[in-house]
Amino acid sequence: MSVEYTELDGVALLTLNNPPVNGLGHATRQGIVAGVRRAEENPAVRAIVITGAGRAFSGGADITEFNTPKAVAEPMLGTVISTLEQCRKPVVAALHSVAMGGGLELALGAHYRLADAATQIALPEVKLGLLPGAGGTQRLPRAIGVERALRMITTGVAVPARQLVDTALFEHVVDQDVLGAALAFARDVGARNTAHPTLRERALPTGSTPSAALYQAAREHAARTMKGQPAPLKCIDAIESGERDGFEAGLRFERDCFMALVATPESRALRHAFFAERAAGKIAGVGTDTPTRDIRTVGVVGAGTMGRGIAMCFANAGVPVVLVETRADALQQGHAAIDQLYRGQVAAGKLATDQADRRLALIRPSLAYADLAQADLIVEAVFEDATVKQNVFEQLDTLAKPGAILASNTSTLDLNQIAGYTRRAADVVGMHFFSPAHVMKLLEVVRGAQTSPEVLASVMKLARKIGKTAVVSGVCDGFIGNRMIEQYIRQALFMLEEGATPQQVDQAIEAYGFAMGPFRMSDLAGNDIGWAIRKRRAREQPDLVYAKIADKLCELGRFGQKTGAGWYDYAPGQRQAQPSAEVEALVRAHAAQSGIPQRKLEDQEIVERLLFALVNEGAEILEEGIAARASDIDIVYLTGYGYPVSRGGPMFDADARGLAYVRDAILFFQTLPHGAAWRVAPRLARLADAGGHFNG
Repeated sequence: MSVEYTELDGVALLTLNNPPVNGLGHATRQGIVAGVRRAEENPAVRAIVITGAGRAFSGGADITEFNTPKAVAEPMLGTVISTLEQCRKPVVAALHSVAMGGGLELALGAHYRLADAATQIALPEVKLGLLPGAGGTQRLPRAIGVERALRMITTGVAVPARQLVDTALFEHVVDQDVLGAALAFARDVGARNTAHPTLRERALPTGSTPSAALYQAAREHAARTMKGQPAPLKCIDAIESGERDGFEAGLRFERDCFMALVATPESRALRHAFFAERAAGKIAGVGTDTPTRDIRTVGVVGAGTMGRGIAMCFANAGVPVVLVETRADALQQGHAAIDQLYRGQVAAGKLATDQADRRLALIRPSLAYADLAQADLIVEAVFEDATVKQNVFEQLDTLAKPGAILASNTSTLDLNQIAGYTRRAADVVGMHFFSPAHVMKLLEVVRGAQTSPEVLASVMKLARKIGKTAVVSGVCDGFIGNRMIEQYIRQALFMLEEGATPQQVDQAIEAYGFAMGPFRMSDLAGNDIGWAIRKRRAREQPDLVYAKIADKLCELGRFGQKTGAGWYDYAPGQRQAQPSAEVEALVRAHAAQSGIPQRKLEDQEIVERLLFALVNEGAEILEEGIAARASDIDIVYLTGYGYPVSRGGPMFDADARGLAYVRDAILFFQTLPHGAAWRVAPRLARLADAGGHFNG
């Protein structure tokens, strides 16, 4: 049963039981209504308590019913909430663990609410390009005030119940046994012969700031932080409508907004991303019954930028780390940088001093490889050179304990070759973190030819523990993300030779929604990194054509922000990119020397050449089985490369445009000066001819 009914000394207890998070599926909604009706009809019942079994009060909608008839079958959630509000007997919601989305809206429909202090409270629908559709924009402001409601609803961020203790949302916030407190409270109010309050009848609390100013500030913040997304603005409109026109009008307006947003491309893209992230955890040959290894201690080899960021990832999750370097000065510098990063978080108010101290204490610096002997996982994060990595893995193979997982943070090198440096290839896996590793969500997990299912399952489980979104890749040069970005960068460089400027290319793709254009991105990462890869490519793939302008830039020592000069100029200590006259002259001189005709490139061409370079290479990756599904590629780009989330990732974006359009554009690009760089990927060609899509 998805709703369990129990009577306890005059109180009907309705327990939602729809694992894992008590989603409000059709059977659950029916069960709530049936339970309330049963309690109303029993004279021995004086009050009703609703709670959730297991690890949630309710996480909201049941995602297993999305896009099925059950999702829109009566009783809809609005009907369930009306049933609670109209109940003649007091209804008390006992919240614990998680009360989000429709789960919180359900609780808002109860007459009274009690919560465990740690309960996470949220209306996160905006993250799916929607707004709360069952009265959340109307009831929450009446419970906590317009200012707080605006912040919660337009960001979707969860807050613990203890932070709302001073509002009318809860009668009581308790530190333990919320169900016991709710049952006692229900017996008390059930004995009273009084009307029971509903939030729909409650006046909006009056704050110190005029509402008009709050709405204006919220709109400005949404435009700044959620550019191109209509949902936050609709949330604000709905809250304002309820204040201006009253609860019932606001409820109707909310519903109209919900129906309009469901049909927007932004919401479709965000919902795609939601399901894609969950699908990424499904791996061929690795089932839920695959055993995993305990990872209690971690070793990290290399205290450079990546190594120290990786060490912080584990320390932040409470996992002890041994950070090993071969040079004392490098180790000292790396450990000091970690300390500085933690102190910066304290200064910014993101971390308490004692938290920073505890995390730093979990990272033990060492100059001895022998200190890695008992680590359950060892992550190599040394320079991207096959010889250097060979030396590391040969040492790890000798000293690591049996069953230890050996991971490489390589971004381009052959993981199978790296595994071959050991006698335990089944224990070797790629863990490609993205910089800065302690911030970026993406983790590419590279499955070697001999990587065991147990190792893969263990790393995927660990990724969740350290807050990463993990996507499995097969072995190829660059894996998923960097293999695709190489084609994107090639096109950006070709367009410089044809007449564009770095700032024009960056501005065009950033206006499309990217967090950062290719040239600002290269300056941030370090242009010397790409230079080293191109030198390797020249040895391994001499027929691969690059624009030589990037090499000429590096020959001038313009490696990016770290040298104060790259594709842009940077003032000392500043990250603000300024157009460079030296680079402009270099580009134009190179183009003249190359004999390439100059022309004005329109922004549409710039954007499409960049995007379709990603898409076409993504199609090749799918064809080769490097990525299991198109949505995995989308997640890589949404979480690791700043692809605009409201566009759903490159493969979803291409589906939305139409694959025939993408194919025809590539055929046109073949007629341009660098047309030889283009070849329509076979999978793209087949799907375009058939009117198909990458995703489904």
